[in-house]
Amino acid sequence: MASGPNMTDPICLIKNNNELLSVNQEALEILEKISQPVVVVAIVGLYRTGKSYLMNRLAGRNHGFRLGSTVQSETKGIWMWCVPHPSKPDRTLVLLDTEGLGDVEKGDPKNDSWIFALAVLLSSVFVYNSMNTINHQALEQLHYVTELTELIRTKSSSENDGVEDCTEFVSFFPDFIWIVRDFTLDLKLNGHPVTEDEYLENALKLIPGNNPKARISNLPRECIRNFFPKRKCFVFDRPTHDKDLLANIENVSDDQLDPKFQEQANNFCSYIFTNAKTKTLSDGITVIGKRLGTLVVAYVDAINTGDVPCLENAVTTLAQLENSVAMQKAADLYSEQMAQRLSLPTDTLLELLEVHADCESKAIALFMEQSFKDDTQEFQKMLVADKVLQRFLQSQVAIEKSILQADKALTDGQKAIAEERARKEAAEKAQELLNQELQEQEQHLAAQQRSFQENIAQLTEKLEKERANILREQDKMLEHKLKVQEALLKEGFKKKSQEMNAEIQHLRNMIARNQDTETSWITTALHAFGREMASVLFSPSKLLDYIVKGVSSLYKK
Repeated sequence: MASGPNMTDPICLIKNNNELLSVNQEALEILEKISQPVVVVAIVGLYRTGKSYLMNRLAGRNHGFRLGSTVQSETKGIWMWCVPHPSKPDRTLVLLDTEGLGDVEKGDPKNDSWIFALAVLLSSVFVYNSMNTINHQALEQLHYVTELTELIRTKSSSENDGVEDCTEFVSFFPDFIWIVRDFTLDLKLNGHPVTEDEYLENALKLIPGNNPKARISNLPRECIRNFFPKRKCFVFDRPTHDKDLLANIENVSDDQLDPKFQEQANNFCSYIFTNAKTKTLSDGITVIGKRLGTLVVAYVDAINTGDVPCLENAVTTLAQLENSVAMQKAADLYSEQMAQRLSLPTDTLLELLEVHADCESKAIALFMEQSFKDDTQEFQKMLVADKVLQRFLQSQVAIEKSILQADKALTDGQKAIAEERARKEAAEKAQELLNQELQEQEQHLAAQQRSFQENIAQLTEKLEKERANILREQDKMLEHKLKVQEALLKEGFKKKSQEMNAEIQHLRNMIARNQDTETSWITTALHAFGREMASVLFSPSKLLDYIVKGVSSLYKK
């Protein structure tokens, strides 16, 4: 839907029965209709910590996600609420409320880890909600972040040694927000006031020492620092000290809540509306609602079959589906444009080929705009020789047949006159046809060359944009890794800093390969595509040959 959905209530997106996850088809149908890019905010945390209340505030409602007032967890699985973005009309805000971590009623503790991993994979902003303070206990409760390297893969290759995964997590992991509820401490360090963000960064500093206890305590700190370059912290006072009001907070008016809490909640919402980024995949691929639904299915299917969700496989699945649709749309556009602009048989062959070139250019441009990750140009090659284009030309045969039928309806007298005229003009006509044949061959060759150049030009432009996106993301990753390494050195962790050299060198090698135009994958892709294009366009079965043979006879009647 052009302006985004306006759901009145949230709906379960991923059902969880503690043994198997399943995707709600009704929720997928809602996502299918969202053609806008999505900003996806997911919240996780221990159960009964007020996650759902904040998500309702983001939706602009007091009711929606179930809050509950008992020690029993209300939310099971992952619930979704799609609403118009309050400040970005060209975006849809997708809110994901997850079941509480650490629910004693769960049978499988691994279940929490998968919910946590899915929230990371699906969101563009990941909110972790905790209580009271960020201390050792709070960080230990966030042990799920240390399991992400085991639960998520970036590449499908079985030879992946883990370095590439750890390095590339940064490129697609969401922004990280830590919310501390019922915060009663003063925001001070060593007697000096600090910001909420400074409070978080201080809490994430590594504990000195190399003993087992220090290593275990440092692991979640390292993972947060390594995987989430953009971090933010909000602290909240208690909403109210009235226990009865707190138990029924969804029905409490704002003026009954603590003014400080109201201000903090408003600041949080304002930050999300202003700064939360659009969900993207590797290489800067923008996620719209329909794509988000495809990702949900791909990840849940992988988990249920015992595999590790793989970003590369999910993107490949997404590309196969969407590139096929993009190819068909481009072919349809070509046919529509040709039908609108041609008035056979009055046009000359040269005009026909010029119209074909223009329509083909528009079709290729549409395909380039709506396709992605067509790494082997499989779908672009199919577009060049697609039968849909030939069907348009075949439809023109009816025109030729109607001309022949009209010719048979001529009277004998008219035919005699025509035959006499034909005999008188035979010699001139023969020379004319010879000249026309030569001219058509030249026009035919020029059209082939134009088609070849147009495909190559548009593919080159698209690949260069993709390379620029890749280099931009890799530069960000390298910058982040260098900052983490520098922080480790400042904190006295020289060995840990040195251990990052493998990841940093891996990134530098990737950047160098993409910057080298001689050995670039772009050059390889263009050469391969160029060879295949030439075999299509310059062979006896080429499409343009079909065009000329199929319609040039219309000009010789």
